[in-house]
Amino acid sequence: MYKAPVDAIGFTLKHVAGLSGALDEGLLGDLSEDLVDAILQEAGRFASEEVAPLAEIGDRQGARLVDGKVVVPDGWDGLYRHWAEGGWNSLVASQDYGGQALPHMLNVAALEMWNSGSMAFALCPTLTMGAVEAVTTHGTDTLKTTFLPKMVSGEWTGTMNLTEPHAGSDLGVMKTRAERRDDGSYRIFGQKIFITWGEHEVTDNIVHLVLARLPDAPAGTRGISLFLVPKFLVNDDGSLGARNDLHCHSLEHKLGIHGSPTCTMIYGDGKHGDAAGAVGYLVGEENKGLACMFTMMNNARLAVGMQGVAICEAATQKAIAYASDRTQGRAPGWTGSGMSPIIEHPDIIRTLLTMKALTQGARAICYACAHAIDMSHRAPDETRAFWAERAALLTPIAKSFATDCGVDVASLGIQVHGGMGFIEETGAARYLRDARIAPIYEGTNGIQAIDLVARKLPLSDGEQVRGFIGELTGIADAVRAANRDGFGGTADRLEASIGDLADATDWLMARLKAGESAEALAGATPYQRLFGLVLTGAYLAKGALAEEDIGRQQRIALCRFGAENLIAETAALKDRVINGAASLAAAKILLS
Repeated sequence: MYKAPVDAIGFTLKHVAGLSGALDEGLLGDLSEDLVDAILQEAGRFASEEVAPLAEIGDRQGARLVDGKVVVPDGWDGLYRHWAEGGWNSLVASQDYGGQALPHMLNVAALEMWNSGSMAFALCPTLTMGAVEAVTTHGTDTLKTTFLPKMVSGEWTGTMNLTEPHAGSDLGVMKTRAERRDDGSYRIFGQKIFITWGEHEVTDNIVHLVLARLPDAPAGTRGISLFLVPKFLVNDDGSLGARNDLHCHSLEHKLGIHGSPTCTMIYGDGKHGDAAGAVGYLVGEENKGLACMFTMMNNARLAVGMQGVAICEAATQKAIAYASDRTQGRAPGWTGSGMSPIIEHPDIIRTLLTMKALTQGARAICYACAHAIDMSHRAPDETRAFWAERAALLTPIAKSFATDCGVDVASLGIQVHGGMGFIEETGAARYLRDARIAPIYEGTNGIQAIDLVARKLPLSDGEQVRGFIGELTGIADAVRAANRDGFGGTADRLEASIGDLADATDWLMARLKAGESAEALAGATPYQRLFGLVLTGAYLAKGALAEEDIGRQQRIALCRFGAENLIAETAALKDRVINGAASLAAAKILLS
């Protein structure tokens, strides 16, 4: 059974990602380290004792559409109510609407624990938090006062509606339409697919954020508007009114996250009205809805990265527990009687340490991204632009590297279990099935790579990424200066990998400046992994360099393992970035 790694999470937040420094500088208001610890402890308890025990039920039963209503797995209604009553939905929301205005770093740490407990369950509040952010940033005062208090409290949930059957990532061809009405509202008509928690009876109302196109809108993405479309209309006194003209047509039968209802939503077909359309309210300005939605999507991408971290942690815990109990053969040097636990065999040791190193690396990357987001709002004015760029640079890496790790680590967890891992009863397979969606939604990892190379590397004419690489070099220098035997070859390996990153970055920047975008994008995905591996090595080292405590020797050992077993891959990835484009173009003929 999953047990939240509260100590590891707290250490990474404070000593690797930057929380302690922000506290010391007084950038986080009245927040204290004692309060941070208390929040993490209670989040860990709730995730371990209340969320995780219902995960298997959610996977086995799944969400079901019965007589037009979505039924969630047994116990999930009460679990959600208890979760909302605990105030967890309000951690980062504005105090103006009942939120606690805590740092984003604490929220993503809690999200990790909810997702390790049950990714399918955690998807519901994840979408609501994103919707709260979008309405807070772009909604009118009326929309804010009408909807935000109950969304922040968790009494109502939220969704985002982008995808259509013919329009996945290319939103410019979407067909959902909006019509203006004289009272200032709009009517929405169309179909959306893959809508996470798009319908359920867990809360009294659901607030949908829907992208649609007005009749006179410009073509492409420049003509998209964003609308708030509630399941139930809200009366002037705040009570619920008539059912809006929208409904869930069907649920998807998915590889994983079975407990999360993934809905096909229909707007304005008259099932709950006279076919006059679903009532919607404009969020932001007409034809500028995509920018409003990206307010929600950018932090949602980090939240999806946390799903990858969460699966890594849960799968690693399960694999270590199994390997400690399962006996097979006699490991080299085994002096006990009978067969040895498989955790004594070198190959299993290597596999489990790979899982642990990738988990901790992905966690540190995501927490560092959350820290940058916090600093972009809370740091002194003169440095906020710098931190906004750092957050922008880290977001595609956090989303892609962590979710790729989630798939890889879950797969390794099955391998540790052997044949038993391929059997559903052990629970190892669920992590892989759940993890596999994360590299796909909220912008596929290929799209994240395009974003990283084409949009994020050129920030401040490349000075943001070059400065970041300089900071990583400083970590490698500190490892060398520490001169500890336990680090082994870490300094040399880390310096080499950072050099690979610098070389690949310079090559890509030169291609972009020369207008050779095809060559640059051919190397985008290997570059994205290269960056993630370098950050893994650097952040493992940063943790190992932290002050003395009972865990330092373990962190040094894991740092050395990562340096000497994982990050050497960066040399091959650099070669793919720089030399892979020509073969890619030449071999394209094989696909025709």
